[in-house]
Amino acid sequence: MVRDGYFYGFGLLGAAILIGWLTNPWFATPLLAFAAFFLWFFRDPERDIPDAAGAVVSPADGKVTDVCPATLDGQRRTRISIFLNVFDVHVNRSPIAGVIRDARYKKGKFLNAMSAVCAEHNEQNVVTVEGEGQTLIFKQIAGLLARRIVFTKKVGDHVARGERIGMMKFGSRMDVFLDDSAVLQVKVGDRVKGGSSVLAYVRPQEHELVGAGEIERRQGAF
Repeated sequence: MVRDGYFYGFGLLGAAILIGWLTNPWFATPLLAFAAFFLWFFRDPERDIPDAAGAVVSPADGKVTDVCPATLDGQRRTRISIFLNVFDVHVNRSPIAGVIRDARYKKGKFLNAMSAVCAEHNEQNVVTVEGEGQTLIFKQIAGLLARRIVFTKKVGDHVARGERIGMMKFGSRMDVFLDDSAVLQVKVGDRVKGGSSVLAYVRPQEHELVGAGEIERRQGAF
């Protein structure tokens, strides 16, 4: 469990016990419900991290809401958007192994994370990771409920594929920008798990399980 879970959960639990002792125990019921929710929300399950060459894993749990071409910093890329609802695990993980080359926090709005414009206008943290033969960028984007983005790494830090790098509190969105050569393994509507679901392969020739026919079929879906 993330440390915040103990802070919120046990704080509310203590308040519930105090109110129940001083007044009617039924008055403590809402606080107990909130305590249980926070203890559950801040869960941090272990994940099996794929070790296949060139695998790019999902940085977050959630639903793939968009897969489309995008231009970032003048370079053509493929963007995968993942929406995290309040019931998803909100711990974030590094999509690849490498070095944190840049991390920029941008102030902004708190529009609905499902909105097409939130990727540009919402408060966000833009992270660049270089490693495994590629430069990958992902954005932790605040949503309507998410009011705090946590990033625990700094520029120059080495990260492993699937390593925990922070979290977003409550509903939010994660955008991943891949090299155009990446072979996608997900489509709109898929549910993914941070650290364990493979979003794409950047060197598909090294991944024996994905044949040329399957690659063509997956690319044709987009």
